[in-house]
Amino acid sequence: MFIDILGFKIFNDSKEELIKYIEKFEKINLISGNPEILFNGLNDKLLNKCFKNDNSVIIPDGVGTVIASRLLKNPVKEKIAGIEVMKELLKKANLENKSIYLLGAKEEVIQKCAQNIENEFNNLNICGLHNGYFDLNNCNSIIKEIQEKKPWAIFIAMGCPRQEYFIEKYINKLPCKIFMGVGGSFDIFSGMSKRAPRWMISLGLEWLYRVIKEPWRIKRLTSIPKFLVKVLKYNS
Repeated sequence: MFIDILGFKIFNDSKEELIKYIEKFEKINLISGNPEILFNGLNDKLLNKCFKNDNSVIIPDGVGTVIASRLLKNPVKEKIAGIEVMKELLKKANLENKSIYLLGAKEEVIQKCAQNIENEFNNLNICGLHNGYFDLNNCNSIIKEIQEKKPWAIFIAMGCPRQEYFIEKYINKLPCKIFMGVGGSFDIFSGMSKRAPRWMISLGLEWLYRVIKEPWRIKRLTSIPKFLVKVLKYNS
């Protein structure tokens, strides 16, 4: 069910099996394991600890992670995009009348994101939300609200490593079952950004679509070859 990439356990089953696997946990931290995030985990002690916790599950999100698994001759069953996992969890929450909390992004983004989610999932209870502009070490009012609302899942869109720092700091203080850092997913749910066309996603070219739309992302792609070289060296 898992493969080892650079000392990190990467989930190696289908998205459907992942949703079932989540049920086994009292608390779970779902991590979108793209090369940039995993590379950061090698060089940041707090991230490394977070990624290796017993209640952390890293999903193979990113074509670079898929390529790495093939280089190791133990290919993952499929690339699992974080935003798709989030959507499956929203569906589950909707069917089972569970509540969620949204944390992160700009105020106008999170408000529109919440509105669109509520429009799509009629039985889903968004019990609270807050933008991502706050001090991680001085956010007692946010923590208190989440403790009082007791959401089943909390989705945190503050980018790596900030969202991971938040989870590592507060996971044991909050009553949520599911913690998930979702990066730019609120932008997509809000309609302010779009995912690549389905054909590009199926060909593993979502990264190219993002670079075309946001050329500044090209600098971040340098983490992929560095990551793959590390993978080869680590296992040589």
